[in-house]
Amino acid sequence: MRRLLLDRTGAGAAEFALILPLLTLFLFGIIDVGRYAWTWNKAEKATQMGARFAVATDPVAGGLTSFSYVGVGGLTQGDNILPGQFSTITCTNVSCTSPGGNPPVGTYSSTAFTNIVRRMQSMLPELTASQVTVTYQPSGLGYAGDPNGPDASPLVTVSISNIPFVTFSTLRVFSTSINNISATLSAEDLSGTQSN
Repeated sequence: MRRLLLDRTGAGAAEFALILPLLTLFLFGIIDVGRYAWTWNKAEKATQMGARFAVATDPVAGGLTSFSYVGVGGLTQGDNILPGQFSTITCTNVSCTSPGGNPPVGTYSSTAFTNIVRRMQSMLPELTASQVTVTYQPSGLGYAGDPNGPDASPLVTVSISNIPFVTFSTLRVFSTSINNISATLSAEDLSGTQSN
């Protein structure tokens, strides 16, 4: 029995067999953290590209470019449009909503929304239109009756949510989603179909 207790010929193999599952789990964890960071970065870049495209091209809510603030809340030609006089407009792949009505949503442009999503998909191919939201918010910039373009210059926010992410992709151990990534820029001309 004593000779059996002192025998060390298979000790290295036994120790390796005990450590291998933990080592494998650690290795997959490192790979998945890197994949998660890569996917998160792609999602951030996609929202930045979408916001850039949205501020320099036709808006999803058509009422933004044609609405005149002259007479709204007592504004006259050349008065600054304050944030309280502008309602937030939220657009999805189906429609736009505006609880306050100034400016009115106007015609929903599915073409403008699709163009934003396509631009974002060049960075994040797995993105779908249902995961994208475009919001036009008050900025305090703009003048009632501006002859050079839209009266108000809103802040345009493009956000994405529910990007699925599966860890340990071969084992399907744990899945999560990347949520609430957004980018905001102030609107430019809100006209056209091209963005640099």
